[in-house]
Amino acid sequence: MIVHDVAFPTLVAFDLDDTLAPSKSRVPQQMAQVLRRLLDRAQVAVISGGNLEQFQKQVLAALGDAGVTDAELDRLHLLPTCGTRYHRHRDHAWHEVYAQDLTADEKRAATHALTDEAKRLELWPASPWGEVIEDRGSQITFSALGQQAPVEAKQQWDPTGERKDALRRAVQQRLPDLEVRAGGTTSVDITRRGIDKAYGIKQLRDATGIGLDQMLFYGDKLHEDGNDYPVKTLGVRCIEVTGWPDTVAELETLLDQA
Repeated sequence: MIVHDVAFPTLVAFDLDDTLAPSKSRVPQQMAQVLRRLLDRAQVAVISGGNLEQFQKQVLAALGDAGVTDAELDRLHLLPTCGTRYHRHRDHAWHEVYAQDLTADEKRAATHALTDEAKRLELWPASPWGEVIEDRGSQITFSALGQQAPVEAKQQWDPTGERKDALRRAVQQRLPDLEVRAGGTTSVDITRRGIDKAYGIKQLRDATGIGLDQMLFYGDKLHEDGNDYPVKTLGVRCIEVTGWPDTVAELETLLDQA
């Protein structure tokens, strides 16, 4: 448990999978209720590799059931696909602020590299649950067991992260002009070079006027090769968690100390 003995943050940002919810799963009710309490105290941002549709299913539906109001949603910032997109809620609707989409050539190169290297490393699934490679516009994502794989299977596939990191390193060598990072439990994400979660956090700073020293970030992949690590390099105060129950406990401590 981290003791929060500094000023209450003006903006609290979160990774999604394995931080706010199990991978590709809806935010649990207990988490949604804590997030609503937090929205009454601070700006809140969610930045993760999933696309906007995934955010809607995992986050917004749960917050809606928790009774989050339009005024509270106006304090919520959504940054899908690792911050390559940014959406704000205004006038009862969500609006896109920006989208850093990959070009057709970049998408083609990313898809070919992921396919070739996954097969070479014997990581291509024989019977995937859904799509293995997904075009998310501003991000190409490889899911080792398919996009719809059950949480239990994903947790068992690569518990040490070694298989996913081997693929990440191999693909990065093929794509020096793009950014290749370990994503969720079984995923590898490719975006434009320099467009990662650090980019998204800096966009939040510029859009809100909230300094990096006034932010707090929670993530489960803050190690050097993880897709949360770029936030840490900015000097933003970061707390590493081991799953959504850990995040709930940390947030309850933060809110109780406020």
